[in-house]
Parts: sequence; structure tokens; C-alpha cells
Amino acid sequence: MAIAWALGATRVTTMSLAPKSVTTPIAMGIAEKIGGLPSLTAVLVISTGIIGAVIARSLLNAIRIEDHAVRGFAVGLAAHGIGTARAFQVSEVAGAFAALAMGLNGVATALLVPLIAAWIGAR
Repeated sequence: MAIAWALGATRVTTMSLAPKSVTTPIAMGIAEKIGGLPSLTAVLVISTGIIGAVIARSLLNAIRIEDHAVRGFAVGLAAHGIGTARAFQVSEVAGAFAALAMGLNGVATALLVPLIAAWIGAR
């Protein structure tokens, strides 16, 4: 969001970026509530998930994280549903932790992003 704002993005575009780190249905609902475009948010969420699922293995190997629970949690946070599906292909433990991370991130984002957006809008 900060990069988009610094590059001169409109408020609608910036608000569409805010919930991009959760699964698509949650992100679209949040975007609609805070004044973003749900369709733009959906594209951003899906792109983020695909990119995360593709690069997660190489990145986690490069930083030498081998614990399947940690790898799964990281992928679930960063790559949502697509990453979670990929984590289940690796191991049940990675998949379970990815699903946990995705769920926790969804709840936290649904509660916090509207509050932060309202706070930013009030300034």
C-alpha cells in the first residue's frame, strides 16, 4: 500500500491493495467495505497466491528453513489457498499449518484492515 501511495495510486486502488494477503472471498468483502474495487482485489490476491506458490519452495530452501510446520505456516500466510494446496502436496503437516495460517490471517485481516482504513481515512 505504501509503495502504491508513493507512486501516486488513487485511494480506490490503494484500498483494493489493502486486503490482498488473504483468500479471495474474504479480501473481496473487505475491499468492498473499505472502498476498494473487489474485482481488482481478486486479481491481486490470485496473482499473489500464484507467485507465492511458485517461489515459496526456492525461497524457503535458500534461507534453510526445513521444518514442515514452519514452511507450511509461511506459505499459508503468503500464498493463501493456492499455497495451502501446494503445501498439502508436500506433506500433511505443512498443509495443516498452511491452513491454520490462512485462517488466522483471514480473521485478523477482516478485523484489522477496516479499522486501519477508517483510521487512515480520518486523518
